[in-house]
Amino acid sequence: MKKLFAAFVFAALPALSMGAASDYPLDKVDIDLTDKAAMQDGLRTFANYCMGCHSAQYQRYERVADDLGIPHEVMLENVVFNDSKIGDHMKIGMTPNDAKAWFGAAPPDLTLVARVRGTDWLYTYLRTFYEDEKRPLGANNKLFPNVGMPNVLVGLQGRQVIGCKQVQVVEDGKKQYDPLTGAAITAESCDQLTVVPNTGKLSEAEFDEKVKNLVTFLAYSANPVKLESQRIGTYVLLYLAFFFVFAYLLKREYWKDVH
Repeated sequence: MKKLFAAFVFAALPALSMGAASDYPLDKVDIDLTDKAAMQDGLRTFANYCMGCHSAQYQRYERVADDLGIPHEVMLENVVFNDSKIGDHMKIGMTPNDAKAWFGAAPPDLTLVARVRGTDWLYTYLRTFYEDEKRPLGANNKLFPNVGMPNVLVGLQGRQVIGCKQVQVVEDGKKQYDPLTGAAITAESCDQLTVVPNTGKLSEAEFDEKVKNLVTFLAYSANPVKLESQRIGTYVLLYLAFFFVFAYLLKREYWKDVH
């Protein structure tokens, strides 16, 4: 019973520690859990940029390696940066007490964060950090104002700031177009996220793809058996449909003399 309670508490940690989000619109992202290359790249990003503070302690290195088609020796060499064995859970060396002292609160475990928040939320959140000198860690977030997390992906994305740029006019929830030319009607807005040119390793499209791959890995981590469940569910529905035919014929046979 204690283990079940502990599992529930840790599953709720991402929601409890991240707090309520703003009304900032979410960007849609298409996740493909059959794309092992994307998940491998997402795992690489997770290990290099996230696991310094966040664990995935309900996953095992061995299970992830087997599911993503990664040889165990490659997993140990490139993903495991402590003394963990291949069969260990994906924990980090930082203790909760140290994390609370350094950050004010222990960073949440991310094993189930994609279930708690959803993939669109994660995709938008990771792409909407911007520089804010008023914040203790020098960064803020459009989706999650006053977040207590640094922009760990700034080296890849570049320095993102609040600036002015042309955006398409939206009225009553509809994007506006010129009735004669069909071109989008734009206006200057000075509360937009803009990346300072030549400050990141990746282009905008490359960074978006990198974040998408990270979110894909987190979606897999939150439910490693999703594809298997869907496959079994298909067989179950086919069986029920097949059985229904015989059930209907049997029912009709029983009721044929009932008037």
